[in-house]
Amino acid sequence: MINSVMGRKIGMTQIFDNKGCMVPVTVLEVGPCVVLGIKTLDKNGYSAVQLGFVDVNEKSLNRSTVGFFKKNNIVTKKSISEFRVGNEEILNFNVGQVVGVDVFKPGDYVDVTARTKGKGYAGVIKRHNFGMQPTTHGQSDRTRSRGSSGAQGPQKLFKGTRMSGHLGNDSVTVQNLLVMNVDVEKNILLIKGSVPGNKKGVLSLSKCRN
Repeated sequence: MINSVMGRKIGMTQIFDNKGCMVPVTVLEVGPCVVLGIKTLDKNGYSAVQLGFVDVNEKSLNRSTVGFFKKNNIVTKKSISEFRVGNEEILNFNVGQVVGVDVFKPGDYVDVTARTKGKGYAGVIKRHNFGMQPTTHGQSDRTRSRGSSGAQGPQKLFKGTRMSGHLGNDSVTVQNLLVMNVDVEKNILLIKGSVPGNKKGVLSLSKCRN
């Protein structure tokens, strides 16, 4: 049985648990994912399953990709990811097989990997939560400046110095999120807390190893 699937973030809401406590949850549309390829230890050097998610018009794909889907009689998919499986478990999968949200059940803990929202080029106040410069005593045009970048002695900037730059659009993994509810018919998964990314963003879910 595979322990990882792909999904899409729908949004956030809140539910009540068995004790009557309100719990914030993220609504995810998980699957159905289709097995596009199988990597074996003998042929590829590792065992993995290649999954496809989200139907897409073939006009938006190149010819080689469309030919791959037509060869296996599979509807073209937008997102493709590989997930490692055991050498013996790889024998349980076939190309075209469907993997859904039934992989998980309430009470499971999952790790969610997604790309964060892209913020573009940002200054140090937004990017690193720096404080602002003084706004009195003649200072007029440097309120959001970072100030000094380093000491006078080294005569250089050290790697890793917090400065302005690109913010967001990074691959981030949030671990140990509790599965609150699973709706197999609608492919809906409710996870306690928040996950990275924007609405309708594609993400990967994996069962925790613990």
